[in-house]
Amino acid sequence: MKKLFALLLALTLVVGAMGAVAFAEEKLTFGYIAYQMADIWNEYSARSFEYAAEQDGVDVMVLDAGNDIAQSVSAMESLIQAEVDGISIFPISPEQAAQLITMANEAGIPITVENIDVASVADEDDYIAAVGCVYGDIGYAAIEWLANNVEDAKVFYCAGAVGGGVFEAYKVGVDQALADNEGKIEMVGLLNSDAWSTEDGLNLTTNFINSGTEFNCIFANNDQIAQGCYQACEEAGIEVPIVSTGGSPDAYAFLEDGIEAANMTAPVSIQGIQTYKNLYEFVTEGKIPDPKFQNLPVIPVSGDDLGAWIDWSDNEAAYKYVYGE
Repeated sequence: MKKLFALLLALTLVVGAMGAVAFAEEKLTFGYIAYQMADIWNEYSARSFEYAAEQDGVDVMVLDAGNDIAQSVSAMESLIQAEVDGISIFPISPEQAAQLITMANEAGIPITVENIDVASVADEDDYIAAVGCVYGDIGYAAIEWLANNVEDAKVFYCAGAVGGGVFEAYKVGVDQALADNEGKIEMVGLLNSDAWSTEDGLNLTTNFINSGTEFNCIFANNDQIAQGCYQACEEAGIEVPIVSTGGSPDAYAFLEDGIEAANMTAPVSIQGIQTYKNLYEFVTEGKIPDPKFQNLPVIPVSGDDLGAWIDWSDNEAAYKYVYGE
């Protein structure tokens, strides 16, 4: 019998016999394994998770894997030793997620996942749920926006890192949008970064400019990359619209200042709070979300109209969104 199913059965029996009040009397502690807290997306999601936990009086142990698989395994071992009541992971890759899920199951600790869908690498009975962007939808929205707003668009895709599953998911949506908008947009180049950083965006865009390939717009895979793309174009005396994703706090200023023409925003604060809610409701009620994967909304925001903007730092608004308050 799968570990998570066994946990659910045990929880159901306890709640039936004693009532959910028994959980309220116990001080819960959750573990949170970050992929890399230096990454702004992960940082805001983790802080949102902590914010939601504070509302229920739950303690949170945040451990940073530093984008290192061995370090993530060590973090999981630490949480197991600490006998936490539940664990959330922000995986480095689908395969690493599967490894950590297995470790948590063997220790009898419920585990939930954020930022990627792990259905292809883990049995659905082994984890509570997964919350994240449907990156293909975001990639599709970015290419569609450029196709509709740039005449005869020739896009350079300054992309994220290969191997984590995120870029790969983006590319599915990008390719579909290119096919659906054939004749309006063409991808004339694609280069992958190593760390999703401003330096990557600067170096890759400089290299692409130096290649002599003609382009008139850029799709940057996140706001840090977009900033580097802008710097490279500025240094080369080139002015082209840059579309990015995520909607980080920096991106609002980038849109105001013209660094980005548009942003396919996603409120990462909702991701952290929904992930917490999934874990808390399983631990206290034995509840499993249906469907297993819950996606974030994609909201295109252009520099011409910032009215639809949702700020990542507004945890209170994200909490109300998730809990319907």
